[in-house]
Amino acid sequence: MSIHLPQRRLIRSGIRSALAHPYHLTTILVPISISIITRPSQHRTEASFNFKPKRSDPQPPSPVKSKPKPKENALPTRGDLASSSIFESQEDGITSSDSSTAPTSHSKYGPVTTLQQMGGPQRDPTTMAAALDPDPHARQRWERKMVIRSIRQRDRANKTALLARTERLSLSKSHMYATSIKKLGPLARQIAGKPIEDAIVQMRFSKKKVAKDVLKHLEHARDEAVVTRGMGLGSENGDGVVGEDGRGLMVEDKKGKKRIVKNKTQIYIDQAWVGRGTFGRAPDYRARGQMYVMRPPHTSITVLLKEEATRIRLAKEREQKRLRKKVWVPLPDRAITAQRQYVMW
Repeated sequence: MSIHLPQRRLIRSGIRSALAHPYHLTTILVPISISIITRPSQHRTEASFNFKPKRSDPQPPSPVKSKPKPKENALPTRGDLASSSIFESQEDGITSSDSSTAPTSHSKYGPVTTLQQMGGPQRDPTTMAAALDPDPHARQRWERKMVIRSIRQRDRANKTALLARTERLSLSKSHMYATSIKKLGPLARQIAGKPIEDAIVQMRFSKKKVAKDVLKHLEHARDEAVVTRGMGLGSENGDGVVGEDGRGLMVEDKKGKKRIVKNKTQIYIDQAWVGRGTFGRAPDYRARGQMYVMRPPHTSITVLLKEEATRIRLAKEREQKRLRKKVWVPLPDRAITAQRQYVMW
């Protein structure tokens, strides 16, 4: 039963009754626990009267080992830089000539150049394996599969792998624009097949509202292709010039339109398509205090950038396929059989 009394008044009355009736002292010494409900401003506690003497002898050690307490002001150990890093000399305070004379140690990952003795920390490959090689069994299965595939193909790359090694491409998708597919689709069809610079000029002078966003995305896609894929760098070095005396080469694209290509490293938009996004919510205030909910659409645009070398190869393949095609004739050139001069009915 809960008693709404202050703690000090309850303790004082208990001691007073114990002194007045000594035969009740034994019952008071029995360990009891009374829950006291205090005022709302105070915390709810449990007062227990346990008059047990403290043990003088120390407790035996627990068989379970306690975890070591972390040291105060302990900072994480910073990893070392790779031997091929350009910032190694700045980080460790040594030059590239000094790093070649650094002592080496051998581990299960091979010889490792240690820079601990020269004042720099060392990376632990076992700790880095959690991020670099999270599933070693899957990696081993994939390596085994690739070895088996190479043996079956006799180390001959198929056409897809060969084109991936010799030609460059870059895929770039934009964020969602507050427009519809019907408005963004014509712009995607307008820039498809054009060189990236011509497409940028078209979007620059377009009257469409979303053309400004497409222009920014095309500039970003061009810069990303140059930096990450190394596309479009032949014009700066003078490489990749096609045709006699740099006049260019006449090629036919997949739509049948003929273009003059002067540099095979020039970037062009091979494909451009749009994608539907989520629908938002916007209020449409009407008369007499009514409100409708509009669902404005969101759309993104994706461009696939390639170099003119790909367009030249595709034009040659189409021409070769056209030449290999047999000439159509109305009547086949073969002997006439199963025909008589009389009718069969």
